Amino acid sequence: MTIRYLAAAALGLLAVQPAFAQELPPLRVAFSEDADAMDPTTGRAYVQRVAMLNMCDSLFTYNGKMEIVPRLALSYEWADPQTLVVKLRPNVTFHDGTPVDAASVKYSIERHATFQGSARRGDVSSVASVEVVDPLTVRFRLKTPDVVFLSQLGVRAGVLVSPRAAEAAGRDFALNPVCAGPYRWVERVAQDRIVIERVANYWDAANYHFSRVTFRPIPDSSVRLANLRAGAVDVNMNIPPIEVDNVRKDQRLKLYSFDGIGYTGITVNMGRNNTKPGPFGTDARVRQAFDLAIDREAITNVVFNGVHAPNAYPVPPTSPFFDKALPQPKRDVARARALLAAAGVRTPFTVQLTVSNNPENIQVAEVMQAMAAEAGFDLRLNTMEFVSTLAAADKGDFAIWMVGWTGRPDVDGNLRDLLYTGGGTNYVGYSNPKLDTLLDQARSTGDMAARMGTYRQIYGMLREELPIIYLFSPRWNFGMAAKVEGFEPVADGMLRLNGMRFAR
Repeated sequence: MTIRYLAAAALGLLAVQPAFAQELPPLRVAFSEDADAMDPTTGRAYVQRVAMLNMCDSLFTYNGKMEIVPRLALSYEWADPQTLVVKLRPNVTFHDGTPVDAASVKYSIERHATFQGSARRGDVSSVASVEVVDPLTVRFRLKTPDVVFLSQLGVRAGVLVSPRAAEAAGRDFALNPVCAGPYRWVERVAQDRIVIERVANYWDAANYHFSRVTFRPIPDSSVRLANLRAGAVDVNMNIPPIEVDNVRKDQRLKLYSFDGIGYTGITVNMGRNNTKPGPFGTDARVRQAFDLAIDREAITNVVFNGVHAPNAYPVPPTSPFFDKALPQPKRDVARARALLAAAGVRTPFTVQLTVSNNPENIQVAEVMQAMAAEAGFDLRLNTMEFVSTLAAADKGDFAIWMVGWTGRPDVDGNLRDLLYTGGGTNYVGYSNPKLDTLLDQARSTGDMAARMGTYRQIYGMLREELPIIYLFSPRWNFGMAAKVEGFEPVADGMLRLNGMRFAR
């Protein structure tokens, strides 16, 4: 029996390209940090994904309700729980003129699975084979039922790249990525700018109203906001929470403040790349002591003016996968000291925290530094540029690392690749066969009650072992010039340019 699911038919209509009386204006966007590799297979940074989202279309995407809708796909159906058939949008080409077809889907998915250094390997791990049915039809056969797989095709795992360009460039594809989105690659100057330009013959070009988009990394939040107020940038994707009310009241600006689906936490090195992690990584009591030494609510109030939600779990309170019955831990310095004593470590116990060098992150780290000191920790801060923290994490060159995860609509996307044995972004070096089994089990059924029962076990396990010490669930705070209109907030924190324009 064929199981059919609704596809967004409205996206199947080709947009008619209007005649423009004058050249479209450019858009300038401020990031809080620089991007990593501009390759959908290897890239991990949030800002990289924002830039590439508008240059590299995926098979599916998300709308404002976080529903999965077709993009390069035209429709889809589940032939059975392990067989997904996808029909592609006709007459679409990559930026090098080669066709977007079933063969390019097969190539891109297999590249995600096999490319050295791929961060998408876990996203496509349930794929047994990708079959070309005809030029515009592709069949995915899965190893086991996987209720998360379709949502993976709505993020970077579903991004298609030009096979011709990828084969020619090899490891250097990130220097000139060739995809099939509404904008094409122009240039990148590290720590200064990423530039993309509009594709006139894109199938939905009528919904894109900027000739070029320049993304500029500006780590200092006050400088970034000053640039927005001065009109030097049109969009600031990270308004400091302490400035939210001021931006809201500024008639020259617009503020979009909306819930996210990710977290900020402390990733612990428990043996990444066979490094020797020390007591913090090897003894759960030391991690539990640190967890008890910090006051999440105080952190969010002091640093973020109460905008973000203190949270010790991998999904925010707004998620359907959040379990309200689970307790939020309270600070307990006496118990923290007792745990350190039981672990046999001398106090003050020194541990180095790696943190990216933007002011809010550093302030969070300094608040935790003072809190942890009361429990017997000597927290040393190692600040560096964000992409450098990724490089250090890859090598296992850290003890603990404060980092955010923008999140996925399904909690599996906030857990699996980060904590599953061999996961593509498992910076912890964590390996727990019981957790692996539970994560596999949760993926295999669409029954929400059954899944939540499994995730309750997972949450309990993570609170006991603390491979990641979750701190808070962030809200997105985007600031824009008042003339910008048409932006649709989506909880994944992406800046989707379709429909955005300057007011006439």
